[in-house]
Amino acid sequence: MPILPVEPEQFPHNLFDPEWACPADRSWWVLHTRPRQEKSLARQLHAAQVPFYLPLTPRGVRVRNRMVTSYIPLFTSYVFLLASQEERVAVLATGRVVNSIQVTNQEQLVSDLVQVSRLIHTGAALTAEDQMIPGATVEIQSGPLAGLKGKIVQQASRCRFIVEVNFIQRDVSVL
Repeated sequence: MPILPVEPEQFPHNLFDPEWACPADRSWWVLHTRPRQEKSLARQLHAAQVPFYLPLTPRGVRVRNRMVTSYIPLFTSYVFLLASQEERVAVLATGRVVNSIQVTNQEQLVSDLVQVSRLIHTGAALTAEDQMIPGATVEIQSGPLAGLKGKIVQQASRCRFIVEVNFIQRDVSVL
């Protein structure tokens, strides 16, 4: 049972569908938010119908002997924005954003975000990794993660698959 209902993690819902055409006047920005402001900013962006992506993952917690689920941002303090210059300036005026970072390689960021979205939708337990770990780059050939490219790393007695979001120097791992 969720504590609160799941909020939209992206707008529009088909943001990463290949047939969705990105308007020519928009480009991707990485917004570094004030602490614990990611979901509030996402609500404002959704209400204004400005395209964004906020990867959310479920976290189960026990409250009074009941398991409840909350949804937390995978990358704390980051929201990915697809906006025109005017929309970006309006977002900066909300007071929820510390910095907006221009994305120079738009295609690479979109590719990274698509992979993160696919990982989230598998339902696997994900962990955000704060730094990139050197290792062999691999592409999964079969199964629900087929086609994802990332690195396999050894930590203690387990292996983890790492998907990188190069632009913000953060990773997502799955066992």
